[in-house]
Amino acid sequence: MFAARIQRRAFSASARNLSNGAVLGAAGGIGQPLSLLLKLNPLVTELGLFDIVNTPGVAADISHIATPAKVYGALLADDGLKKTLKGVDIVVIPAGVPRKPNMTRDDLFKINAGIVRDLAVAIAEVAPKAAVLVISNPVNSTVPIVAEVFKKAGVFNPKLLFGVTTLDVVRASTFVAEVVKDTSLAPEVVVPVVGGHSGVTIIPLLSQSSHPLPSSLDQEKIEALVNRIQFGGDEVVKAKDGAGSATLSMAYAGAEFAEKVIKALKGEKGIVAPSYVHLDADPNGGAAIKSIIGEDLAFFSAPVELGPSGIESIKSLGNLNDYEKKLITAAVPELSGNIAKGVKFIVDPESKL
Repeated sequence: MFAARIQRRAFSASARNLSNGAVLGAAGGIGQPLSLLLKLNPLVTELGLFDIVNTPGVAADISHIATPAKVYGALLADDGLKKTLKGVDIVVIPAGVPRKPNMTRDDLFKINAGIVRDLAVAIAEVAPKAAVLVISNPVNSTVPIVAEVFKKAGVFNPKLLFGVTTLDVVRASTFVAEVVKDTSLAPEVVVPVVGGHSGVTIIPLLSQSSHPLPSSLDQEKIEALVNRIQFGGDEVVKAKDGAGSATLSMAYAGAEFAEKVIKALKGEKGIVAPSYVHLDADPNGGAAIKSIIGEDLAFFSAPVELGPSGIESIKSLGNLNDYEKKLITAAVPELSGNIAKGVKFIVDPESKL
């Protein structure tokens, strides 16, 4: 868990004046490299680290890196979590256990749901106006958990709650560059990825890739590429042979998305990024998304325009081909169940999940 304190500066009247931020889970497999990347970010002038173990050591370690950002670490003792959250404007949550071989999403949910709930309770009490970026898996369910905690506390603002799905876009960009046989293009490739953040709920819109797929690529190979993007996490879990899941790539993706949110909150215009969000964050209630998905889902991952107030609008999914429409049809029931599970965990905690 980490906190990034952003230098106080003078902004335009429409811009939000950032001073503090927090990341929760700094001593974990994602948290440590994420904290390192934030230490290297010139936008960050103070970096607070919070976790239940090891954060003072992690903080001391990265504090030796020659960048201006000041670093501190806190544990649970002496209200370390609340002290870290006090006055923050942005909170990033990578806390939780990683997925291991043969661990189902349900297994993961049972452990991480409680962790995310407790962190959300603290945020609601101490930093209710902060932008909250949720990395903890399963994102499809943990983001609704945070929303329900905030609703119970009377502080829910859908414009400031984000599920970080950037890793799906990063993978899609990398894999498409491999298919076009020019990996040097990977940083330039942009593939919209919508839906959710697990398995079949991950919907890469390859027809809208900034770098079109080769015309020689048949449907079978396109479906194989989609499957690889959807289940790229399994590829990493298997390769690590029980030693962990996607931590380094997730840290990179989390830091990239956090930077975009920070810039937008400071007033930079024109920033659009994918995120798993509550559709009420959109001025039109996500009407453009709901007209396509055919079901009144509360959450969906889509390109969102960021601004000083958080989410300014949720963009449409563009022109979809028939295959992509089928992917959405397959994803909706899964997403619906994931969302319901997260809501039930807070609303009816005594019921069987």
